[in-house]
Formats: sequence, C-alpha cells, structure tokens
Amino acid sequence: MILSDQLILKEIEAGSIVIEPFKRECLGTNSYDVHLGKHLACYTNRELDAKKHNTIEHFEIPKDGFVLQPNTLYLGVTLEYTETHKHVPFLEGKSSTGRLGIDIHATAGKGDVGFCNTWTLEISATQPVRIYAGMPIGQLIYFVVEGEIETMYNTKNNAKYNNKTTKPVESMMWKNQF
Repeated sequence: MILSDQLILKEIEAGSIVIEPFKRECLGTNSYDVHLGKHLACYTNRELDAKKHNTIEHFEIPKDGFVLQPNTLYLGVTLEYTETHKHVPFLEGKSSTGRLGIDIHATAGKGDVGFCNTWTLEISATQPVRIYAGMPIGQLIYFVVEGEIETMYNTKNNAKYNNKTTKPVESMMWKNQF
C-alpha cells in the first residue's frame, strides 16, 4: 500500500517520516516532490572499477544553471533531508524531468526503513539539458511495511551511506567482499 497525502501528513506529525525543509505545496496526492540540491559530482576517472574506491570531484551548480552532457554520470543530491522510520521510501523521477530526457537514478530508487539522509541521485541525460539548483527533480512515495523490522538501516554496522551529508556520495561498492 502506498501512503496518501493525508497519511503522509499524519506520519510527519507522528515523527515517523521527516522531510526538511517541508513545504506543503510539494505534497502530491500520494507523493512528495523533492528538489535538486546545489552540489553535483563527477567521477575523476572515466573508467570505473567496482573493487576500487572511485573518487569524485564536487562542484556547485551556477545560478545560470549547468548543462548535463550525454554519456556522463553525474551524482546529484536532494535539497531535502529525509528520515523514514516505519515505511519504505521510493524515489522516482517526475514526469516533467523524464520528458526533458533526465534520469535521476539508475538502480537505487528504493530506500530502507531507517534511512536518514539526503538522497544521492545518479543523473544522466539523453541529450544536453540545462538544470538548476532547487528545481523539482523527483518524488518520494512511501510504502507500508508488513511485519516487524529487525534492524533499521541507520543502526546497521555495515550501512555504507549513514553519514549525514549535503553533497552527493560516490559508490561504496568497494567496501563489499566479492
């Protein structure tokens, strides 16, 4: 079951969902619109290695925007910090974003119960497109969880993305054993 606007508001009041900053006008029928933060990052090497720590360079989106180029992976970040203590959050692109040829996540649209952070976005574009800090970039939807949670994400010893940040975070695949 997906939470409706009224249930999202109820869970925010109860503290089981946190969205900062929260703007009532960003609440949809069954989702909440999130916005692009001012920081982007790109990997410093064109060839990436899943077993190595691939470094990134951060930069700020200028006031007059930044043009995304095809065949380049950009890491972005949501302006909003979120916490989810009882529900599974899903981040999806907005149709208006998709119609500009912008994808905001390759595979990481689902969060875990207990995720408390901004969302790193895996941004790509099908053609050159200018983007701006603060623009609507995606929407969060919340699913009800069946059963008790044994270990919340923010309490897991091996959780790789628990450090609170306002900047995009690179892949931590290299921390896995394989």
